[in-house]
Amino acid sequence: MKNLFQPFTFNNGVEIPNRLAVAPMTHFASTPQGHISEEERLFLQGRASGFGLFIAAATLVSPEGQSFEGEPYAISAADVPSLSEVAKIIQAQGAKAILQLHHGGKLAEKHLIGSLDKIAPSDDSATGSRAMTEAEIARVIAAFGHAAEWAIQAGFDGVEIHGANGYLLQQFYSGHSNRRADEWGQNRLRFPLAVTDAVLAAREKHRRPGFIIGYRFSPEEPQENGITMTETFALVDALVQKPLQYLHVSLHDFFSCARRGADSQRMRVDLLHQHIGGKLPLMAVGGLLTAAQIEKAWATGAAELIALGRAVLLNSNMAELLKSGEYDRIETELDPAQKAKYRYPENLWKRNMQNAGFLPKVKGA
Repeated sequence: MKNLFQPFTFNNGVEIPNRLAVAPMTHFASTPQGHISEEERLFLQGRASGFGLFIAAATLVSPEGQSFEGEPYAISAADVPSLSEVAKIIQAQGAKAILQLHHGGKLAEKHLIGSLDKIAPSDDSATGSRAMTEAEIARVIAAFGHAAEWAIQAGFDGVEIHGANGYLLQQFYSGHSNRRADEWGQNRLRFPLAVTDAVLAAREKHRRPGFIIGYRFSPEEPQENGITMTETFALVDALVQKPLQYLHVSLHDFFSCARRGADSQRMRVDLLHQHIGGKLPLMAVGGLLTAAQIEKAWATGAAELIALGRAVLLNSNMAELLKSGEYDRIETELDPAQKAKYRYPENLWKRNMQNAGFLPKVKGA
């Protein structure tokens, strides 16, 4: 693990102590107003310790985009004190605090958004969503920029634009979900790039060149007309032209191979790293639970930064265990008999007990 714990300097001069990041983890624990709760405070304790970056849970930029119960808000100035507390808890543990900016689009939950319409690039009968108007597109783009401003005012070290996992930015880029005939459909890159520009403009406005901005994306979709590796290469080509600090590829399996649009015998992360060609650092996350898996991922040389999610849910001192070489103490399954040890918010614990897909495997389940 020695090289994983070497410092890394971003292109804006900001240095982090190592190459490890905590991936954004939905905790379902914020108050109904989208503010930090006592459960969230307890959950965050220690989990950032020893990491270079800690990306906070997906945080809502506009009310109609809420996809999770207990999702944090970055919607107005009223949210800044709560955001500030989250940033301080992370920074006190030695990590840079990054806020992930999120809008669910058609994946918003109706019971959470109440009378608001579910909106998406195009009408979607399966989710009950309608196509966004030009005015709504402009408003949501601006909301991402405003959320970046709230993050700056709250003292975060940076933000990550959530363009992955089927949420709004990915919906606009996908030919499966974006069937618009206007300029937002003819050029499907337009919306994610407009959001990126709005966030970058917030940094310029506040004269914060050291503010880190990253972009998270999913490399492929399985549906007909869904995103292929070829289209992801085009997205990457556009993003590396922007003054971003990193790209973050969201993978279910770090070692998975391409499906369409590239050599299916090669790992997606390797193909992406080669295509980026050093223009920006690549962060990759993908089900890495054990020290051996993390070492293997790092040894590929396909990512400058390694992000961990479920491993940190299971081990609140994950980075410290890796650095000290205490690999036999790393847990890979959730023990139902040890509830207090994990310090999960109650909703997160219940979801784990249901063994939901992205959560850790429950021992004995």
